[in-house]
Amino acid sequence: MVRPYAVTGGRTEPGPSGVRFDLIALVVADGSGAVRGDSLLGPEHRALLVLCHEETQSVAELSAVADLPVGVVRVLLGDLLEAGCVRISRPVPPAQLPDERILREVIDGLRAL
Repeated sequence: MVRPYAVTGGRTEPGPSGVRFDLIALVVADGSGAVRGDSLLGPEHRALLVLCHEETQSVAELSAVADLPVGVVRVLLGDLLEAGCVRISRPVPPAQLPDERILREVIDGLRAL
């Protein structure tokens, strides 16, 4: 077993870009970047890419399936993002979601039809 700090090279942050990966952020592999940056990737990077190629996964799912701590997965995803190997879909902030009152009015209006 390899220690988490060895997998990340002692890093605790996901790259210089300062990107934060929410647990529910969705990760999908970008086929063009995987070929370009493959020689620079370690086995853990490749394992995450394989998981993302199979289907879109959240950061939490990747952590569980890869059997790696969430912090390690975030650092590895930062590397993959910088190499152009993955794309991240961030969750919609609660402030941008429609108000419950508006949704109720829409439902009531549809029922009235």
